[in-house]
Amino acid sequence: MNRTLSVRARIERSDGGHRFTLDAAFEVPPGITILFGPSGAGKTTALGAIAGLVRPAEGRIALADEPWFDARAGIDRPAHARRAALVFQRLALFPHLSALGNVEFGVPRERPRPDRRRRALELLERMKVAHVAARTPPTLSGGEAQRVALARAFAMEPAVLLLDEPFSALQADLRRELGEEVRRFVDEARLPALQVTHQLDEARAMGDRVIVLERGRVAAAGAPGVLP
Repeated sequence: MNRTLSVRARIERSDGGHRFTLDAAFEVPPGITILFGPSGAGKTTALGAIAGLVRPAEGRIALADEPWFDARAGIDRPAHARRAALVFQRLALFPHLSALGNVEFGVPRERPRPDRRRRALELLERMKVAHVAARTPPTLSGGEAQRVALARAFAMEPAVLLLDEPFSALQADLRRELGEEVRRFVDEARLPALQVTHQLDEARAMGDRVIVLERGRVAAAGAPGVLP
């Protein structure tokens, strides 16, 4: 079964007189693809386009034969219908919900309520934070909050996993541990994952493939050996 995510997008932005254009095309097959490049290269903008948070001026984004965006065809599937789980560095957890409530929110609504809660508890246990189930995000450490955010992303049963530098504020040993959890989930679900980072060690350790962005263009793509 083809589960490759295909991206072709042109996005123009202007901020305080500064103009930026992302004009990139690439594919994300099942496994972990690293989106690498300096700040301002367009990495987060590319993730936003895939997730449905940024609308390209031109292009097409599709998962296998399922179009999520097609400028020519007038297709622009809303973010909630794209089955893309996006984990930010800043997490975006709901501060008024408990850790359990945050994860349960991610479980598909077609499941009965008891099943949603049971699944959320299973994922908190998998991420080794079942002990914080009743606590709210403001009371969690950075590592605990990141584990909860990943558990919520996994709970969504996504077709695509998008990671926007989620581990950059964490210590090296914790980054490595959470990276291993992401690897296990991606391999089990056999889904495409796109992870943004500007850290060479993380890119080399995590990536099956690498896409290097520079000034909004794909400068290189292939095995991790294409990294500088």
